[in-house]
Amino acid sequence: MTSARAGQTGPAAGAVRDNTVDGLVHDSARRVPDRLAVRYAGRAWTYGELDAAVTTGAAVLRERYGLAAGDRVATYAHNSDAYLLAFLACARAGLTHVPVNQNLTGEDLAYILDDSGSTLVLADPGLAGRIPDGYPVRPLRDAPGSFLDGLAEPLPFEPDRDQGSLAQLLYTSGTTALPKGAMMTHRALAHEYESAIEALDLAEEDRPLHSLPLYHSAQMHVFLLPYLAVGARNTVVDAPVAEQVFDLVEAGEADSLFAPPTVWIGLANHPQFAARELGGLRKAYYGASIMPVPVLERLRDRLPGLAFYNCFGQSEIGPLATVLGPREHEGRMDSCGRPVRHVEAKVVDEDGKDVPDGTAGEVVYRSPQLCLGYWNDPAATERAFRDGWFRSGDLAVRDAEGYFTVVDRVKDVINSGGVLVASRQVEDVLYTHPGVAEAAVVGLPDERWIEAVTAVVVPRGEVTEAELMGYAREKLAHFKAPKRVLFVDALPRNASGKILKRELRDRFGAPGR
Repeated sequence: MTSARAGQTGPAAGAVRDNTVDGLVHDSARRVPDRLAVRYAGRAWTYGELDAAVTTGAAVLRERYGLAAGDRVATYAHNSDAYLLAFLACARAGLTHVPVNQNLTGEDLAYILDDSGSTLVLADPGLAGRIPDGYPVRPLRDAPGSFLDGLAEPLPFEPDRDQGSLAQLLYTSGTTALPKGAMMTHRALAHEYESAIEALDLAEEDRPLHSLPLYHSAQMHVFLLPYLAVGARNTVVDAPVAEQVFDLVEAGEADSLFAPPTVWIGLANHPQFAARELGGLRKAYYGASIMPVPVLERLRDRLPGLAFYNCFGQSEIGPLATVLGPREHEGRMDSCGRPVRHVEAKVVDEDGKDVPDGTAGEVVYRSPQLCLGYWNDPAATERAFRDGWFRSGDLAVRDAEGYFTVVDRVKDVINSGGVLVASRQVEDVLYTHPGVAEAAVVGLPDERWIEAVTAVVVPRGEVTEAELMGYAREKLAHFKAPKRVLFVDALPRNASGKILKRELRDRFGAPGR
């Protein structure tokens, strides 16, 4: 894998891993204090201004708000510069940041606040009314007395945390069970930033656009913080709105974009995609869920000069574990690449024994990027960490050159008539049909087959169940072809773009459906 270090004037090797999260921003401020660091809406911060605001924010949290080292501070808000400042201020103040999905409400929201034991919630004013009674809430921005307003007058603060202290509780997406809080230290995240910088060729001359939710580990920890570490010019927007993305690329203000496959599919299907001048987009990163190979081929045909990177991992490892670089795509576009600098990975069977290359098994990791375990859940920690390796829950195959290809989530593999079927293979076939806009394949209870291979499809134009079932039978072994095709207007997803297959199983798996 090529190195990002060649020709780069950012941090030297070793300078990142031996630092704290907020210390990396401080180092960039010392190198390039007057360079634009972050802009959002009508506000812009140089590196010097950003670093000073982080120090003031730490003082506000500790001295004005009365928080103590180790307290958990939840942030329940949409994307903004204030969101970034709150995270960095928590890091400098020795507090543990708890990013909360701004779409959560009711019991789901209360669960994370209760489980984390958050002492304070920083919230957008429009969201504050959703927070259960009993939690101290302060406005993050856009309200009198907000956290952002408190940064107007500089305040001194001396950090009192180290690399081993907790920086964040990263709650897992909960696609298969209740979310668990992965305990991420400064040391783990700093190692992950160095891995990201190298494997993804992040450079200070890049102009990255950050459009996915900042509460999610991929946008914050694979892109925004590593890009701040190298001194790049960052733009944060509320969401990946196609027209805004196209405008920023055409204006030369964005040349790097990370998005899950669902967003790339939306961009590729947008009516303006073929007509807009998008040659200024140089780096395309995708991840968070599996990219259908047919979709990737369409994107590459339209933008042949665009360098594609497949990013794979999970919250517990910071979250970047493997990368498939642009020169590695040919002949292996279904692969998620090889492990990044600070990650060891292998494939094992149910007993934890290594399996031969070419054999499917569970991916396990050993890395300084890994979380310490799960907050308040020693039983789950014990199940996940065995003999020094973390059990990922992902089913994959490794080839002789060390490239990994994810077959499925272990819990998403379908047992049809006693034969295991990987849902991804069926989905890739369906994506080649012109009448399929999106597809998810799940196993639903069936008296004959144990689990019936079932395709849930968002159609494009007119297409029938019989047509898709016949199409799949022509390209797949009979036991892999869907026994049913269900049509929906949209697939359920979390904010990171992952399809919530458990919701599909719950919705369509009930008797009589």
